[in-house]
Amino acid sequence: MNTDQIKGKMQNAFGKAEEAVGEAVGNRNLSNAGAEDRVKGAAKETWGNAKETVHEVHKTAKTQADVATGEPVTARDKFASGVERIKDSVNTKMDEVKTREQIKRDELRRSA
Repeated sequence: MNTDQIKGKMQNAFGKAEEAVGEAVGNRNLSNAGAEDRVKGAAKETWGNAKETVHEVHKTAKTQADVATGEPVTARDKFASGVERIKDSVNTKMDEVKTREQIKRDELRRSA
């Protein structure tokens, strides 16, 4: 996990708390600020996921190049396969975040 992912998760959590407090005390500005922090946090976390995905793809490409040079199948090759699965998982997560954020924006627009 990289710092952008951690910062994004923290900002998202802070935004949720801020939004809940704003709703509890009837402060629309505070609720809106919380929603904004949640969106920013999700974006930051997504950026961290993208960076991690690029890093994993790079490692896989390097491993594929090593394999293409005629080296036997090794633990590294097995690791590369695992990395590919992780990359796919991260991409799926990013797609879920994007969908969730689109739904939130649609709900915000409807409630406005």
